[in-house]
Amino acid sequence: SSLEMSTVTTIQLISQKITIHFGIPIIITGVLGGLFNIIVFLSLQTFRQNSCALYLTVASIVNIGQLLSGSLSRIMISGFGLDWTQRSLFYCKFRLSFLQTCTLISLTCMCLASIDQYLATCSNPRWQQWCNVKVARYACTITTLIWILHSIPNLIYYDIRISKATGQITCINFDSIILSQYNRY
Repeated sequence: SSLEMSTVTTIQLISQKITIHFGIPIIITGVLGGLFNIIVFLSLQTFRQNSCALYLTVASIVNIGQLLSGSLSRIMISGFGLDWTQRSLFYCKFRLSFLQTCTLISLTCMCLASIDQYLATCSNPRWQQWCNVKVARYACTITTLIWILHSIPNLIYYDIRISKATGQITCINFDSIILSQYNRY
C-alpha cells in the first residue's frame, strides 16, 4: 500500500512537471506564431485583399483564444493545482463554451480556406467569382454566429457543484441527459 502511494505520487509529480515544462513553451510559441500570422496577414496589402488570407487570419485569432482558454487552464490545473473553474461560475460556464466555439471556428475556417483555394484555381469563371473578400467576410460571420449559438447549451448546463464521484467542488454538467442528447444530434 505504501509502495502504491509512492508510485502514484511519483506519477503525479512527473505528470505535473511534463505539463509545466512542455505546456508553457507550447502556449508561448503558439501565441507568438498566431500573432505573427495576424500581423503578416493584416499588414500586407496583398493579403488584405485575399479571401483565403481572411480565413487564415480568423483561424489564427481563434487559435490564440483556443490556446489561452484550453491549454493555459490545463497547465494551471495540472501543473499548479489552480482550477479557476471551481472558483468562478462565469469561468466555469465560459471556458468550455469559448473553447468549443474557438475550435469549431478554426476548423471551419481551415475548410473554407481549402475550398476557397480550390475555387480560385478552378477553370470555370463562375466558380472563381466566389473567391472574394466580401464572401469570406459573410462566411466568417455566419460561421462565428452558428458556433456561438451551438455552444450556448454549455453556458446553460454547466455549474459549480459537488461531484458525486469525487466529493469535491467541480465545474460539471448538471443535466447530462439533455446536454448529451443535444451533443448527439
